[in-house]
Amino acid sequence: MPGSDLGLFTDLYELTMMQAYHEAGMHETAVFSLFVRRLPETRNFLLAAGMETLLEQLETLRFSRGDIDYLASLGHFDESFLGWLADLRFTGDVFAVPEGTPVFPNEPILEVVAPLPQAQLIETLVMNQIHLQTVLASKAARLALAAGKRPVVDFGARRMHGIDAAIKGARAYHLAGIAGTSNMLAGREYGVPVLGTMAHSFIQACEDETTAFRRYARRYPQTVLLVDTYDTLDGIERVIELAREMGDDFTVRAVRLDSGDLGELARQARARLDEAGLTEMEIIASGGLDEHEIKRLIDSGAPIDAFGVGTSMGVSQDAPDLDIAYKLAEYAGVGRLKLSSGKPILPGRKQVFRRSEDGIFCGDVIGRHDEDQPGEPLLRHVMAGGRRTFPEPDLDDLREQARDAMERLPEAVRRIEPADPPYPVEISEQLRRHQDEVRQAAIERESRHRGPDRDPGGTS
Repeated sequence: MPGSDLGLFTDLYELTMMQAYHEAGMHETAVFSLFVRRLPETRNFLLAAGMETLLEQLETLRFSRGDIDYLASLGHFDESFLGWLADLRFTGDVFAVPEGTPVFPNEPILEVVAPLPQAQLIETLVMNQIHLQTVLASKAARLALAAGKRPVVDFGARRMHGIDAAIKGARAYHLAGIAGTSNMLAGREYGVPVLGTMAHSFIQACEDETTAFRRYARRYPQTVLLVDTYDTLDGIERVIELAREMGDDFTVRAVRLDSGDLGELARQARARLDEAGLTEMEIIASGGLDEHEIKRLIDSGAPIDAFGVGTSMGVSQDAPDLDIAYKLAEYAGVGRLKLSSGKPILPGRKQVFRRSEDGIFCGDVIGRHDEDQPGEPLLRHVMAGGRRTFPEPDLDDLREQARDAMERLPEAVRRIEPADPPYPVEISEQLRRHQDEVRQAAIERESRHRGPDRDPGGTS
């Protein structure tokens, strides 16, 4: 959806806070940081994604006349605020890591620097878009790494959580190294290669399996035939018979196995195809696959050339959500944080510095944005005054950058098993001191406003 349709894609409390800010004249610059507090147990890294679609939405974000009329009908907002809201455009700056960058806990994926009400308004949109694509790209990266040089294809749209997830998911998968998608709308929208085979229903609808194979192979010469509708090895034999019948006109590219013991069936299928002279015909496997099963099949030597993955990737089955946060880190030039336990905030604008040794990433330092630290600074100025600072990059270029970045991760971090030890991330001394200073200032400020009958622990 274009950003002009998304003014109301926010939570009620964002708008009520905005009205309170507006009435109090609180329009000074704020810094909000988006980060993930901790990795899921089954992730060694996350692959940042969704920034480019978010920037497009921010450039055109506005409230329509219908939006304003709806807000007026709720009775929560006065005419002055609604009039101001009708003219609102996002005029802030965004600093973000490039899409396809591996990221780790507490590292800013992006920071928004904007007038406080604007930065508050977009919280829901920012979290939703970055969370969705980062979750899905991170899962897809594991599948691509597990499969190695064997292609993985996205078959998951029909079980994903809505149209937006399926379309944006296919984009995130391609970024992460997935070879293509069966989803046609994603192919049109993002230029992702569209790939597919055939369904059991076509074979069921025909008089028999041989007739179904013949019709499909004549209509789509380079197709993939699904061989497990009735009996997988009988299906392989019918493919061999069709190859003999059609002679040089037979150019079927592959067969697909979708059920049963995929490893053993692949071995038997490969042996029969080779014996029949069909040595170039590939074997594609699908049916409830995830990265662990793909790795098991490859490690066992199963002669499978490509994989189709649906549900496990489509809903990121083992880690469907991230502990993602969008938090105020500075307002009016003063660092801000929370004093509650368990959810620390690093105050102020920040930068992430990534160090390398012999071309391999060896550790990150989260520092203040104007620090001079060894390593490559990851956060880039991608939006200024509500407009992108450079044209939208080609998705294939981002895919190559993501592949190169993942190849530079330590070997243990690239595995699908938990990395021990995890990738090292440190906080710079300057940022740590600033955090302590901001914390102390907040404690003193709250102490001055605490009633005489209350102790520092908040009890009477």
